[in-house]
Amino acid sequence: MKKLIISFLLITLLIAGCSSAPTETSTEGYKIGILLSDAGLGDESFNDSAFKGLEKARDELGILFDYKEAPDGNYEEKLNELVAEKYDIIIGLGFSVQEALEKTAKQYPSQQFILIDGQSEMDNIISITFKEQEGSFLVGMIAAMTSKTGKVGFIGGADAPVIHHFENGFIEGARYVQPSIEIMSDYAGTFDDTQAGAAIAERYIKNNVDFIYHAAGFTGFGAIKKAEEMGIYAAGVDIDQFFVAEKTVVTSMLKNVDLAVYQLTKTLVENGKIAEKSFALGLADQGVGLADIRVIQLTAEQQATLEKAKEAIISGTIKVTAEKRNGQ
Repeated sequence: MKKLIISFLLITLLIAGCSSAPTETSTEGYKIGILLSDAGLGDESFNDSAFKGLEKARDELGILFDYKEAPDGNYEEKLNELVAEKYDIIIGLGFSVQEALEKTAKQYPSQQFILIDGQSEMDNIISITFKEQEGSFLVGMIAAMTSKTGKVGFIGGADAPVIHHFENGFIEGARYVQPSIEIMSDYAGTFDDTQAGAAIAERYIKNNVDFIYHAAGFTGFGAIKKAEEMGIYAAGVDIDQFFVAEKTVVTSMLKNVDLAVYQLTKTLVENGKIAEKSFALGLADQGVGLADIRVIQLTAEQQATLEKAKEAIISGTIKVTAEKRNGQ
């Protein structure tokens, strides 16, 4: 399935004229290079969202861009290739690339880098993080409102701090609505294995879980499809994943990487530089949010409760935990 998606995307890029066809884009534009995270292009999630932001910047702002993938985990090699190709800014996508990005940034202090999903103290790295816990809190609320069995489940791709944000928010949101709800949680150890996601989902469902939320990239596709097969609800992540299983996906936690990438590129084009060193984007900044609610119908009271909680998070009245707690 992933190979088909990637093939389709590559054909689309050839037709649209990506950075590989500079004759269709102003040669005066800024040049941006990006190293995608582990799952690569075609994950219909984190990577594709960043790619979408660069496509929009190309079409509206006249930039040039190109991307690299490192499925073997050799991030430094690909980052060095991008440096050699002389991009104005090089983006490292995902927490797994941070160590390699910082090594490369140390070697090339005059090169500007952006790290998405990590926080760096290096002078030539701009850090972008998201408050995934805030959007996930709302998903947890919906899960608790929807569940008939009183048992819901979370699947993470890797046991890492960024993924803990999703898990914590989901747990706290579910318990905000139903304090006694039972929550199963597990990590697949990969973002690129649909069978692993399906196996965890099946185990959950056999234990009466009737709503699954994942933060597992392409692995999560397997969980969503298994949820549809076995007749329970699920929530997607990063982008609206309703199309994956239209009888099952109630909503998705939107992590607006595309918007962040586009806005930073716009700042670069308009100002010639990006002055800020770090950004932490949550509900208030439209960095995270919810896709449309489908498949189910919330009551007017439930919808009002959801909106009130969203406003309380934005105002700071509700503070959602980011770090993983002992015993969780």
